[in-house]
Amino acid sequence: MAIPAGLFINRFGYRKGVVLGLLLYGLGALLFIPGQHFASFNAFLFALFVIGCGLTFLETAANPYVTELGAKETAASRLNFAQSFNGMGCICAPLFVGLLLFSNDDQQSALNGNVALPYVCMGILVLIVAAVFMRVKLPEIQHQAEVDKEGRSVSLWSHKLFIFGLFALFAYEIGEISINSFFINYVVDQKWMNARYASLVLSFGGLGLFMTGRFVGSWIMQRVSAERMLFYCATGTVVTTTVVLLDLGLCSLIALLCGYAFEAIMFPTIFALSLKGLGNHTKRASSFLMMSPVGGVVGPLLMGYVADTTTMVFAFVVPWVAYAIVWLYARKMLSVSVCTK
Repeated sequence: MAIPAGLFINRFGYRKGVVLGLLLYGLGALLFIPGQHFASFNAFLFALFVIGCGLTFLETAANPYVTELGAKETAASRLNFAQSFNGMGCICAPLFVGLLLFSNDDQQSALNGNVALPYVCMGILVLIVAAVFMRVKLPEIQHQAEVDKEGRSVSLWSHKLFIFGLFALFAYEIGEISINSFFINYVVDQKWMNARYASLVLSFGGLGLFMTGRFVGSWIMQRVSAERMLFYCATGTVVTTTVVLLDLGLCSLIALLCGYAFEAIMFPTIFALSLKGLGNHTKRASSFLMMSPVGGVVGPLLMGYVADTTTMVFAFVVPWVAYAIVWLYARKMLSVSVCTK
């Protein structure tokens, strides 16, 4: 859906793209009502599909819009701050949903109760936000078409740094989702704790550091260039995954948790840097960048295959390679930024 979202935003603008994304999200959430009524798996699946379409439109429009509003030097900082609330949602949402579904301290209460209630609450809230966006007048960003010396339009794919950024974002998704998917398996395999406590460490330890890393990173990037910050954090993720691969016991677990803080700023920072200087290609480029989460599908498959054929520890070579690609991109962007000053 990222490509249709890009085409829509390119024609109708960022604000309408955000509004459509919110409307689709709200509609998808409310579709859980007939899904629960008919107790149909396909109905729930369709509702999730509509929510996914809404999120794609929303991020494809909102991410580049945040980078455009304000000074270019602090674009990555603004996007990091905006996306910091994603991490907060990852921590708060399970607690909120748990209170609604398991209020009677009965594991069967979720099956017998109102499964649609959390989605209905969220859907209503999102539709209210959509109504606000419909009435608020936001500035629309306009760009002149980029042409070469002979007056011909310049293709998006002639921007090599954008292509490198697209691959780096894809690699980041492989690294991040692979670690998230196998964190509990790794901790249990090392016999440090059971799955229940491992999930708590992941939720409040790993994701807590992830959220904190984005808030702190957005603040630091008001003083340090995004390219330099990305280089430092990419170096940190390569080092931490190396420690995990060396199988150093408790040090490896600590390094794995620290990796969440280092990787926190990567997605919004790579996204912002990849859009830099694209002009009228920005909206279309955003749609391609929003296709990078497919790496989150590829990564766990690769890591699972390596874990099955070797060991769980060695499987972390998959995120190590992914973060190494991000490090190469960060080094390239840092060298370009130094040369242009």
